[in-house]
Amino acid sequence: MHTDASLAFVFPGQGSQSVGMLADLAASDSLIASTFAEASEGAGVDLWALSQQGPEEQLNRTEFTQPALLAAGVAVWRLWQARGGVMPARLAGHSLGEYTALVAAGVLSLADAARLVRLRGQLMQDAAPAGVGGMAAVLGAEDALVEAACKAVSTDTAVVVPANYNSPGQIVIGGHVAAVDAALVQLAEQGVKKAVKLAVSVPSHTPLMRDAADRLAVAMDDIAWQAPALPVVQNVDAGVQGDVAAIRDALVRQLYLPVQWTGCVQALAGAGATRIAECGPGKVLAGLAKRIDKALDGRALGNPADFDKALADWQ
Repeated sequence: MHTDASLAFVFPGQGSQSVGMLADLAASDSLIASTFAEASEGAGVDLWALSQQGPEEQLNRTEFTQPALLAAGVAVWRLWQARGGVMPARLAGHSLGEYTALVAAGVLSLADAARLVRLRGQLMQDAAPAGVGGMAAVLGAEDALVEAACKAVSTDTAVVVPANYNSPGQIVIGGHVAAVDAALVQLAEQGVKKAVKLAVSVPSHTPLMRDAADRLAVAMDDIAWQAPALPVVQNVDAGVQGDVAAIRDALVRQLYLPVQWTGCVQALAGAGATRIAECGPGKVLAGLAKRIDKALDGRALGNPADFDKALADWQ
């Protein structure tokens, strides 16, 4: 497979979903809907109907959000290949998006991955029933300041930790609701002016997910895994694993350890990427790429105009 070392593809995680996502791309190519149909078989739910008609509350339930976004990312990836797009040399995905990257790399089949990520969503919801956990985005603060505040307020029974290192000056913290609130108070007292509580009940990438991770590891045994055809930079350490056991281990740890997204994008750039394509709905990761490294050309591929422009510019 001929790949272009200057191009990397990244796949979005939860938060990028919306009712009607990819409708315009689907109108021009049946590949989008057929990819959703394939993922739906694995997930056991009609993901295309859900993503196009909602209801929004159901699409936003983590057990449905995850397979829907997986299908969306793989659909855009397949469309890029079908249209003769240049092949990236490396892949990465944010949280759930890491599973999409692994499907693109040939590690998992789409149907198996859809089944696995729906279960992942269910396990995450079970591990932190509604009202137990929370998350907040902290903006404009040094990493060390956020880490210290989390440590200072955490107790044996109420924990808060950094969950996503999204870009310099943007960290998401998560854990027990009371501990998240206490950390925000402490950060405000130390002059942090902007923090936003997120509308999520599942504190992903925190110790509250340890039980879910153990159960997910068991479920992984029932799935066929292949060696990657393309290197995937993984969230937990911004490293590339070559063998299946190490890839699986990194996926399990990803559930209760922070997403090192800044490190992932730096690793892509360090390996020669100058262009980063966000493969799926939304533009979150394309924006973060430019914040992490101003030299990067970050593009989103989620609508026909952006897709066609990237296809033309990057030949």
